[in-house]
Amino acid sequence: MASQKIRTRFAPSPTGYMHVGNLRTALYAYLTAKSQGGDFILRIEDTDQGRLVEGATDIIYNTLRQTGLLWDEGPDVGGPVGPYVQSERMGLFKEYAEQLVRAGKAYYCFCTPQRLEEMRSRQKEEGEAVGHYDGHCRDLPPEEVQRLLDAGTPYVIRQKMPREGVTSFDDAVYGHIEVENKELEDQILLKSDGMPTYNFANVVDDHLMGITHVIRGSEYLSSAPKYNLLYESFGWPLPVYIHCPPVMKDAHSKLSKRNGDASYQDLVAKGYLSEAILNYILLLGWSPKGEQEIFSLEEMVKIFDPAGISKSPAIFDTVKLRAINAEYIRRLPAEEFYRLAEPWIDQAVHTPLDKKALCAVLQPRCEVLEDIPPQLDFFDEMPEYEVSLYANKKQKTTPETALQALQALEPVLEGLTEWNKDAIFGAASAKAAEMGVKNGWMLYPLGIALSGKNRTPGGGTELAAIMGKEKTLARVKQAIQKLS
Repeated sequence: MASQKIRTRFAPSPTGYMHVGNLRTALYAYLTAKSQGGDFILRIEDTDQGRLVEGATDIIYNTLRQTGLLWDEGPDVGGPVGPYVQSERMGLFKEYAEQLVRAGKAYYCFCTPQRLEEMRSRQKEEGEAVGHYDGHCRDLPPEEVQRLLDAGTPYVIRQKMPREGVTSFDDAVYGHIEVENKELEDQILLKSDGMPTYNFANVVDDHLMGITHVIRGSEYLSSAPKYNLLYESFGWPLPVYIHCPPVMKDAHSKLSKRNGDASYQDLVAKGYLSEAILNYILLLGWSPKGEQEIFSLEEMVKIFDPAGISKSPAIFDTVKLRAINAEYIRRLPAEEFYRLAEPWIDQAVHTPLDKKALCAVLQPRCEVLEDIPPQLDFFDEMPEYEVSLYANKKQKTTPETALQALQALEPVLEGLTEWNKDAIFGAASAKAAEMGVKNGWMLYPLGIALSGKNRTPGGGTELAAIMGKEKTLARVKQAIQKLS
């Protein structure tokens, strides 16, 4: 008999931006399926109507497409077990909830909000778990239930949890877990407005869509026993659970958009590449075998094994993300880097210049695209700077020697008929040799004169070539005046 085809799902709620943790769940679900020749399903869980954000569904689609996590079945592409939007599946949830009532695994609860509030007040006074439903309607006589239903009394349907023994399950990451049944509340399955709760809809949809592996955050570990009892009540096979550790801002705080932490969209807006973000998220709680850390999506599919997921929380490390992004930028074809960098250059530079030549010096020095504008603020207008910048122990320069170097360079640059990096460097090097000094002694002051900075995207000859002869000579003259 052939083994069952693996089916995973990503089931986000359209409540805002795509958080880093959500994207990691999508990635791990995608890789779990694709690494074993399975299907990846997208389901939109929009039953919590009060939290829906306009446009959030499009953000989900766009993020998954940009990162290459393409789904085999979903709201827009269809499939054999649709619809794939939860709010379009409303009729079937009531049927399944009532099926559990008939089987004695669930019951109608007619408690009013006032009675529940009185229950909570009493629990608080007596030091009990506040809000844990006390089972008031659990064993109502059938005739009383029917009388209340016939009278149109509002109700919810609650799951009838076992009161004794334990419920256990096995998780691919956290191992064997047991929970005492007395700790499990008779959770609501169907609300008074007929809408299913998240937990109930989740289980029903996962079963009907044939989901074999459930990948989600470890915050759902405590709900897994309730899910399992639902599966068992229906007589359905249990999925494989893969709970992922939380993504943390630091040792104490979870990463959260509510706290201003970066979402996927924020990172893209800062100039991180989609491929680099996905690569970094892969490593947030999962370890590859070997030393390699840079992986294409195709390589991820080949090497991914859920057994590599850690139990320990993953710390979001911006330094590491920047390093991975820098590696991706360095690997870009020059034309692609130019396409990506040009809008960032245009933010900072409004005077004509050779942007392709500028990109050639930016690319090996760029970690994140948002770093580009601050490096270029001197192109339009020379910033104020202190002459102490000309002092450099390594190059053995001082403001006094800088003045000598620039005075010697000015007529050399003036006389050049060919203006490019190699011609400028060759002429400056020849002058340095003639004066018996090192190239750095001659060229370090040129970079300061052109930029007013000691760190620039490229050295003095590269900046001169990009700026052009006229602007270069004007700034050299300004520097000579400043140093005189």
